[in-house]
Amino acid sequence: MTTAAGLQTVVTVPARFRGPEGSANGGWIAGTVSEALHGARHDSAVEVTLHAPTPLESELDLRQLANTATLTHGETLLVEAITVAEDIEAPAFVPFNEAAHAERGFAGLTGHAFPGCFACGMREPGDGLRIFPGRVEGADLVAAGWRVPMTVTDQDGVVPDAVVWAALDCATGWAHFGPGEFALLGRLTARVHRRVYPGGTYSVVARATGREGRKLFGESAIYEVDGTLVAAAKATWIVPA
Repeated sequence: MTTAAGLQTVVTVPARFRGPEGSANGGWIAGTVSEALHGARHDSAVEVTLHAPTPLESELDLRQLANTATLTHGETLLVEAITVAEDIEAPAFVPFNEAAHAERGFAGLTGHAFPGCFACGMREPGDGLRIFPGRVEGADLVAAGWRVPMTVTDQDGVVPDAVVWAALDCATGWAHFGPGEFALLGRLTARVHRRVYPGGTYSVVARATGREGRKLFGESAIYEVDGTLVAAAKATWIVPA
């Protein structure tokens, strides 16, 4: 629920959109703040930095000014988004059937640090996105077949960018993680090129692109069944000390 006050909006994150227990899914909140910049326009990429976990069911202040948007809780800066002129490289397309087959190797089936996650958690069908990226045979990729729930649309029947960003998010982590391993999303830069449709089937593909100390880097993409690129992202994860 939101109420507008000029360039400032009061936002409350429903518990449904959680990632780690007690806080918002990183991709979902990043996409929410991104939408404050662009609305329905997708003419550039947005870089979103997560400074602190976003609490659930709390009143948060979302402010937009020029090419920047911020989310705060009291005096605490939670999320900051900026428009960037950047072409995001996408991992290679994996056909839907092959992506769905890869789900059998999803490391979270053996051990999942956040089984209630909106994007990759073991949620009931229609409640979470149930994106389970597993290793693609013969490639340095993980992939999953995404069957978009009819229950993730807004009041106009549109799948919002927040859901698309959530789908891009966790796969970049699972490109690194083994069973039970985890890190926290620190930054997500994404561009949505085309709409996602409720009830549609898509391939979610990701790859690990490097590691630097406690930082993990990855890239992800969403593809239509014919290989058309829908959205792409790059992520930085932080392994807790």
